[in-house]
Amino acid sequence: MAVGTPTGKATRIDLFSLKTPQMRAFHLTWLAFFVCFFAWFATAPLMPTIAKDLSLSKDQVYNITIAGVFATILARAVIGPMCDRYGPRITYTLLLALGAIPVFLIGFAQDYTSFMIGRLFIGVIGASFVVTQYHTSVMFAPNVVGTANATVGGWGNAGGGVTQTIMPIIFSGIAAYGLSASLSWRAAMVVPGVAMLIVAVLYWRFTQDTPLGNLSALRAKGIVVDTGKKGGLGVMRQAARNYRVWLLAAGYGASFGVELFVHSIAVTYFVGKFQMTQGNAGYAVGAFGLLALFARALGGLLSDRVAYSKGLGGRTWLLFAMLLCEGVFLIAFSQSDSVALAVVFLLVFGLFTHMACGSLYAIVPFVDRKVLGGVTGIIGAGGNVGGVVAGFLARGTGNVQVTFLILGIVAVVCACGAAAIRFSLAHRESEQALYDEAVAERRSAATLSTGAAVTA
Repeated sequence: MAVGTPTGKATRIDLFSLKTPQMRAFHLTWLAFFVCFFAWFATAPLMPTIAKDLSLSKDQVYNITIAGVFATILARAVIGPMCDRYGPRITYTLLLALGAIPVFLIGFAQDYTSFMIGRLFIGVIGASFVVTQYHTSVMFAPNVVGTANATVGGWGNAGGGVTQTIMPIIFSGIAAYGLSASLSWRAAMVVPGVAMLIVAVLYWRFTQDTPLGNLSALRAKGIVVDTGKKGGLGVMRQAARNYRVWLLAAGYGASFGVELFVHSIAVTYFVGKFQMTQGNAGYAVGAFGLLALFARALGGLLSDRVAYSKGLGGRTWLLFAMLLCEGVFLIAFSQSDSVALAVVFLLVFGLFTHMACGSLYAIVPFVDRKVLGGVTGIIGAGGNVGGVVAGFLARGTGNVQVTFLILGIVAVVCACGAAAIRFSLAHRESEQALYDEAVAERRSAATLSTGAAVTA
């Protein structure tokens, strides 16, 4: 039996269950984000091969890195209000189905221009994160929403780590059948494209917009769910007037933006600086990505635990600590001239980067419930702005190592921005009441369940 609030939001995460709409949304959101992230960065670990095949210059590789995350900025800002208006179910299904098209087509690129255009359109699927966070935010109660958001985000982000490891293996497997390197990387792109289409069907078939049903059906009955508006510019304007949104967007740029930059350029960086093979570099960067399997969830879980006694203020101070540690160890990574030390610091700053992402999106559902899609979209876009800025920095300095140093300093500055976030007393009391209500509901359900078991 599902445990939830009167609005139907789940007050606990039944990890091994698919019986409730909340848990089906939980598992399908992370799966959808996983395959989107996999497809989004599927070309990154193969860039040494692709660059040689298409005769790309160093500056062109940087431009492609920027293009891979640039389109997502606008896409994330648009996708958020779409969730408010049309619901996450149809929004995610369309994003998966339409996003698979450029993933397939990029395999036909014959020069820098055509590859750049394909990479730009593939970047749109990075907006999948916004739908992921929106869907779990409306499915889970305040006492577990941070953990839910962070877990689905982290497990989805792990797609970035998997692609760093798996795509070189797929490439090598195809090449083993006698195909040229040029044909092998192109054929490898079929895998993430097909995966996106499969998940699109699953998402449409097995999810619903809210615990109470789909938005279209609820609105037809005159029921308003979570948002007081149907989406559009009004949502974005109200969200944009909240200074907390911009501080969190900056923090997400300094955390998720760094993560994007690592996925885009780290294999090339390790190959160039330390003369690692493409495969070994993929394993190192893949390990960074796979930290998301638990680290992002840990950040959200800690945020929920801190909120129990410290409320919203505790959540923001936890984010401050995570961003600060990320910055410090990112600076250490940038100064590493030993491959062993570089890999160690990559994993340590990666741990705090993922935890910062998790603790940040554990705050997002509480910023402004009436325009959740707009808030989620702007903050999500901030992550991609960070990735684009990092790409321009790398191109401007011509030195990826210096870029990592600057990004570390920026993370420390953004940590201070997180510490400056404040909520009014009325806001804190309102959210604490919702949190306490969810906890009480969960305890009551647990008591009833225990009593029923004893009676039986």
